[in-house]
Amino acid sequence: MDLRKDDPYSVYPKFDFEVVTGTGEMGTLGDCWDRYMVRVWEMEQSLRIIEQAIDSIPEGDVQSAIPKRIRPPVGEVYVRSEAPRGELGYYIISDGSQNPFRVKGRAPSFVNLSLMSEISRGYLIADMIAIIGSIDIVLGDVDR
Repeated sequence: MDLRKDDPYSVYPKFDFEVVTGTGEMGTLGDCWDRYMVRVWEMEQSLRIIEQAIDSIPEGDVQSAIPKRIRPPVGEVYVRSEAPRGELGYYIISDGSQNPFRVKGRAPSFVNLSLMSEISRGYLIADMIAIIGSIDIVLGDVDR
């Protein structure tokens, strides 16, 4: 699943790129090596997107007005985007003031860490270092 393809946002619909998944070509589908290769292929796709983005930059000066303050309308919203480690999401409740009533972030590393019991079953404790490294967690995300 890739939000940029499954639920397109921003400028991603303009770019041609592939959603990378593991193939299990050098072992078991989804093992450490497979996750590593997915990272390598994702970097290639990222370069493909960057090259297209650079080619689409218009000539000359580009000016745009960015508001200094954003006042969200009253209500609730969940916004998600693709991040290097998975889906990054924010749940916001606004009472109409300048500061939201509540903001909750959903970090992908925390969610990805929940896989550990499933993907490490039957392996040695020494293998845990490679397994944890292969899901590429950020401890600041997990600590939330």
